[in-house]
Amino acid sequence: MEPLDLTARPPRSPSVRLGGLTMLPRTIDKLRASLPGGQLGAYYIRGFSAMLLGELGIDEETLRSVVAKAKDEDEVAAWVREHSDPSRYDEINALLRKRRIADRLDDAEFVARYPSITALSLPHDMPLIDMLDYDDRWMFERR
Repeated sequence: MEPLDLTARPPRSPSVRLGGLTMLPRTIDKLRASLPGGQLGAYYIRGFSAMLLGELGIDEETLRSVVAKAKDEDEVAAWVREHSDPSRYDEINALLRKRRIADRLDDAEFVARYPSITALSLPHDMPLIDMLDYDDRWMFERR
């Protein structure tokens, strides 16, 4: 797959699913941006992408290599399915949706990284995964 420039546009929404997994398309976008010629910009693999990979039992570097060699994301999704337990996908999706803004408000680094929380007066009971959509729009609208 070709590298992406995430300074020009954000990765896909964390709510978009591929192969039954929430966050997988966004993780693929970030991995593509980390390939030679790509630009990650303000994004990183830590956080929800790392959580997804951890729950799947897939190493970031291994998936990056799969993404680099794949012709398209369906090939990546098929590889993920072969190397993980699809019976856990609903559980993993629920786990990703469970975390709320309120769960992270005592983390000064988190609050500093996401000023959109206060700038947009996002409700503290909002799922963090939904907050990322607001943050992406806010960050790119400010440019």
